[in-house]
Amino acid sequence: MRYALYAILASACVYGLHRLAVHAEGRGWIRYRHSRGAGSALGNALLEVHAILEPSKRYVLEERKRDEAEESESGDPPAKP
Repeated sequence: MRYALYAILASACVYGLHRLAVHAEGRGWIRYRHSRGAGSALGNALLEVHAILEPSKRYVLEERKRDEAEESESGDPPAKP
């Protein structure tokens, strides 16, 4: 009986933390489930190295740069994070 109570208490705590994270994501404080993260500087550097080692995969890097250029040139207001 005691272990069942601990399991229920642990489940309630995990669910409470989940709901708190969903709320924080809705307010724009964190990225949790529904937001897709942007590429980082380290990721771009690794793509450059990968393009050097495997020239046939260079199109991935070129597409990412093209997407970034199109986003910066568009007349739409910046997207909310």
